[in-house]
Amino acid sequence: MSVTILHHRVVGPLDCNCYVVGDSSARRAIVIDPGGDASELLGALAAQHLEVTAIVATHAHFDHLLAAEELRAATGAPFYLHRADEALLSWMQESGRLFLGADLPPPPEVDSWTTEGDFLIAGAAELEVVHTPGHSPGSISLISEGALFSGDTLFAGSVGRTDLPGGDFAALLRAVRGKLFELPPETPVYPGHGPATSLEEERRSNPFVGMLPEESS
Repeated sequence: MSVTILHHRVVGPLDCNCYVVGDSSARRAIVIDPGGDASELLGALAAQHLEVTAIVATHAHFDHLLAAEELRAATGAPFYLHRADEALLSWMQESGRLFLGADLPPPPEVDSWTTEGDFLIAGAAELEVVHTPGHSPGSISLISEGALFSGDTLFAGSVGRTDLPGGDFAALLRAVRGKLFELPPETPVYPGHGPATSLEEERRSNPFVGMLPEESS
């Protein structure tokens, strides 16, 4: 069953898209990329009487997980991350000082390491984990029937930067073209920053990973 977006908010110091998705009839939800504003997110969950079954970060940059530990403590839901970002997670506080000039809290505790092909479940709704490295070694995208949550792998008209520790543009290009562009072209894309788009639009016009005419024929 496809997921429903139950709540969307731009959060944290770097304007991360946090999505609460799941099964509205079962009142169960998954929180994707809780990059800040924990109290507001908890209020939205309470207002809809949602039980959180999973909290997941698409990668371990601080702007995607600043509220993860507070949500984890308040809801009792497990926090998921790809193991290839374990080293990046340990760099969270140092990166906060480097990029924000601020002291961040300790990184969240990981309850389970995700891997390619795993499913996160909320009622009848499912999200499949797809490993899409490049922006970071452990970057993942989350796929359901009719929706792609791409984290910082793919944006509207752009891609995630690959000049940070662990970045690899060649790997990102392979992930987008070899995995994400294999999905139905009409699939809407909900990225980690900025507006939603579609795979068809990005395949046609994205200047970083879009397919050349001879490639798409």
